[in-house]
Amino acid sequence: MAEHVTIVEVGPRDGLQAEPAIVATADKIALVDLLSATGLTRIEAASFVNPARVPQMADGAAVMAGIARRPGIRYAALAPNLRGLEAAEAAGADEIAIFASASESFSRANINCSVAESLARFAPVLAAARRPVRAYVSCITDCPFEGRVAPGAVLALARRLHEMGCHEICLADTIGRAEPATLAQVLDLVTAELPPARLAGHFHDTGGRALDNISTALGYGLRIFDSAVGGLGGCPFAPGASGNVATGAVVAHLAALGFETGIAEAPLARAAELALRLTGRRPDGAANQSPDA
Repeated sequence: MAEHVTIVEVGPRDGLQAEPAIVATADKIALVDLLSATGLTRIEAASFVNPARVPQMADGAAVMAGIARRPGIRYAALAPNLRGLEAAEAAGADEIAIFASASESFSRANINCSVAESLARFAPVLAAARRPVRAYVSCITDCPFEGRVAPGAVLALARRLHEMGCHEICLADTIGRAEPATLAQVLDLVTAELPPARLAGHFHDTGGRALDNISTALGYGLRIFDSAVGGLGGCPFAPGASGNVATGAVVAHLAALGFETGIAEAPLARAAELALRLTGRRPDGAANQSPDA
């Protein structure tokens, strides 16, 4: 029997938040519902952040209220502070996501505080959360402002988030500059201290190396990976951070390596078609190269 790898679909949140135009709430709901029919078991569906900072995600509560939930699927929401946590849990989020950066400059650009200050903000969220909390660690190899990030900084942050009670640490190549060699330097340190079963990988395909990085992470025992339907996404506060790796490409890559994901190709293709139509992108992904994605 093939070994299972879990895909966390982040298109409805991490993908759509980077779009210059705001996608209608009904269309977001339709996209999540199509994704729910693919065999995915985890979908990041909404965000409860300051709408002045990310207006594309201002309708999180309406999206969570409108989706047709399916048994066996965990619907997650981003919630970086107590106000966001309360709103996300009231909306029925099954999992809460928070985000920190291994780079001081990116932390200030993304959430307007230092790394230490971000951890202080997350402490009450973790104390109050009634749902599992997943933490993203951004800029695990490279920062758009500082360049190369020290692997030790990634380990220190991942260790602290684990100690604070995060059930899963997602290691994120925020601007798509990670290479198998630089990723391996990070994973050598992190997997020596934290169990691979509690780690996930989040790779942007800006440099065309996302699938190679997934293969590298598989070699270290990681079995959870983020992807975005149609290759949507990027970080609006990270210059050059174009599209997340496409879910269809990850599913095909894992199948070729002998892993199974439980995701059906035809329903996923229908969801990708909708995602591309809603964002005006072409199936070849060329439109993913917008500078603010």
